[in-house]
Amino acid sequence: MEQRPVAKSRLIPAQAFEHERHYLAKLSAHLPAPYLVHARDTDQYGYAAFDGNYYWVPGTSRQEVKVFEYADRVKIYQGGQCVAEYALPAEGVRNRAFSPEGMPRPARQPTNRKRPAQEEEKRLRAMSATVDGYLNFALHTGMQPQRFLRELFALSCRMTAAIFLETIERALHYRITDIETLRRMARLAISQQEFQLSGVEVDEGFRQREAYQQGHLTDAPDLGLYDQMLDDEEGHDG
Repeated sequence: MEQRPVAKSRLIPAQAFEHERHYLAKLSAHLPAPYLVHARDTDQYGYAAFDGNYYWVPGTSRQEVKVFEYADRVKIYQGGQCVAEYALPAEGVRNRAFSPEGMPRPARQPTNRKRPAQEEEKRLRAMSATVDGYLNFALHTGMQPQRFLRELFALSCRMTAAIFLETIERALHYRITDIETLRRMARLAISQQEFQLSGVEVDEGFRQREAYQQGHLTDAPDLGLYDQMLDDEEGHDG
């Protein structure tokens, strides 16, 4: 059919195609999957941050890279060359550091990686039921939980347990989560606290002890020697 003239122009399709093919752009046999391109810097340890995680870029160059985001993986290009490829982590995975399979793991962690605060949270909750209840409230207010837990634990280490618990009790009552406000509340609690010296209990039975009975009737010591020394010093100064 392609050799038969068509329409009134009597155009032969096969001949027309041979003429037109020199002006067409040839497509590759396999089209690449769609992707998004993201420009990223690398930190001093070679990590590029993307979508809440950190991907190690092999080599010693710390120049900018391009992260090609596909539906199931990312490819990292540096200087026009693909230097690493990673499968995308599961939905919701954050703050993880990845390195290429089959290569030694980097010795250092990403510069800006958030340090988990599970240990700080565990110690805070163990202080009292009040602190446990306060954390249940505070951690659901949309704040950055890791930073808040670290700062709150550091605050607890700068004061007595009694002052900290009083501060947390007030913060829970007034629904306060700002760390700087908590610091001011703690300083106010310290300034208002009254410190009283407890009385010293003396066993009045000491007078019946043998050592006391033996020594309470001895002659009073003669301190005149010290008075004379003071008189001599005053005379020397004069």
